[in-house]
Amino acid sequence: MLEEVRISGLGVIDDALLELSPGFTALTGETGAGKTMVVTGLGLLFGGRADPARVRRTTDRATVEGRLKVEKDSKVAGQVEEAGGDVDEDGSLVLTRTVSAEGRSRAFAGGRSVPVSLLTYLADDLVAVHGQTDQQQLLKPGRQRDALDKYAGSGLSTVLADYQRAYTRHRAAREELQTLTDDAQARQAEAEALKLGLDELEKLSPVAGEAGELRVEEERLANADALQGAAALAHGALQGDPAAVDEGADALTLLGQARQALDGVRQHDAELSGVADRMSEAAYLVSDVAAELATYLQSIDADPARLAAVQERRASLVRLVRAYGPGGISSRVNGYPAEEPDNSNTLEEQEPDEIEAVLDWGRRAALRSAELEGDDDKIASLAEEESALAAEVAELAGKLSELRQAAADRFADDVTAELTALAMPHARVTALITELPEPGPHGKDDVELRLAANPGAPALPLNKGASGGELSRVMLAIEVVFAGADPVPTFVFDEVDAGVGGKAAVEIGRRLAKLARLAQVIVVTHLPQVAAFADNHLMIAKASDGSITSSGVMRLNRDGRVRELSRMLAGMEDSEYGQAHAAELLALASDDAAKA
Repeated sequence: MLEEVRISGLGVIDDALLELSPGFTALTGETGAGKTMVVTGLGLLFGGRADPARVRRTTDRATVEGRLKVEKDSKVAGQVEEAGGDVDEDGSLVLTRTVSAEGRSRAFAGGRSVPVSLLTYLADDLVAVHGQTDQQQLLKPGRQRDALDKYAGSGLSTVLADYQRAYTRHRAAREELQTLTDDAQARQAEAEALKLGLDELEKLSPVAGEAGELRVEEERLANADALQGAAALAHGALQGDPAAVDEGADALTLLGQARQALDGVRQHDAELSGVADRMSEAAYLVSDVAAELATYLQSIDADPARLAAVQERRASLVRLVRAYGPGGISSRVNGYPAEEPDNSNTLEEQEPDEIEAVLDWGRRAALRSAELEGDDDKIASLAEEESALAAEVAELAGKLSELRQAAADRFADDVTAELTALAMPHARVTALITELPEPGPHGKDDVELRLAANPGAPALPLNKGASGGELSRVMLAIEVVFAGADPVPTFVFDEVDAGVGGKAAVEIGRRLAKLARLAQVIVVTHLPQVAAFADNHLMIAKASDGSITSSGVMRLNRDGRVRELSRMLAGMEDSEYGQAHAAELLALASDDAAKA
């Protein structure tokens, strides 16, 4: 709700403060005093087009600042805080719009500079401005359908909630089904590639650490003759194999002779005794080595067939690593390759780690393969679910259409009755419901309000079927009918009473007062019958020094209202007859308010 608006440097308004209050506020004043500038200022405050020609020629910029009251947890407060602005603890929010004489425009919300478009977004939830040149909230796409839905009541809102749940589930199922279906060829290729790899792994059955063991075995088999010859020669040299030495005694014999020689005299010298002990140890050690060499000679087997098998096995492992190990072209499962080792050693040193990576790929590939195999079942299940949800969406969309059509018929009767009382007895407003190409988030219906201003006239969209004054009255009738459904906090009407008078003007005042019981209503009017129903009366007064005209705003007390209504009635604020008639209008309005 608007609490106050300060306008400066706009048209004839030099500096004016509008102190607003809940209920119905009437803005009156002589022709040219600047009533329209007040509506223009409110339009600027809520994101309207900035016209530098409206900037007062005695200043370099026009400024409109408004203080509003909003709920701290409201959508408006959230939008302002998201933009960096602040809402006071008591819910006060300050909006500011400036327009320079050069055409530059700036906007502020909650003390923070914001895009002008933010003010437009905020306006959707704060104010509806109805005038000849102002964009109408009810003329926006989707707003008319929303308004009709709220008018229809809780029965439609319950069905709409069920529909939107079904629609959301159906869209998700359809998108998932479409994705699976579109990717069928890619998934089949992926499944075949995974199966090929898993078959290779199953056929080869690699074991972690196997590559290192095979490398050692291959090295031994490839050099079996050399190893056997060296071991035999060494064994003969140590243990007296005649074929191992050309002449002389073997090492063990010579060590035995040396030990015996030292044992015979060791008791004579402690130092020599220590040498004799070490000689004995050497003899024992050489004897052990000779025995190990004998065992080793028995284990050496020059087996060409086994060597070939080992080499073939190693080659197969290398091919497997290249295909499914780190960096392998076939190693990706769901976009994730097997993890690469962190070291940068040679290929042979990496082999054990790489086999482990291949085994890891196999584990993940098996899971992915099982997942892909289940996609066919999933597609069938999704297709069944999608079909069922489509049927549910269609059924609920049909119910929505029926409820909307019923609400549209009631709405047309109610608005037409209001228009009759607003001096448009031959006008009829209808809510045309047409079917969309396919259901959307709100059903299968498009709703457009249309007006036939006269008998036999075609029903046209609101902004094409009425003049400016008629459109304001149509909007008033619609807002009164929609009141209580979900009104915005503030309504502004300009020229709502154009072209009417007498009893019709009184009915307009009554309906504005009725709307003001649910929302703040600000009306620019030239009819005393309308202004008399206001809870708060502001008069825009102009003054001139002969060269420059300026206007200001004052709040009227009861005596001031009587004088202003008298001026509006008779053109003379001091006329006794006019004042008596004005007092009578105020009494009528007061009685109406007491009965409400």
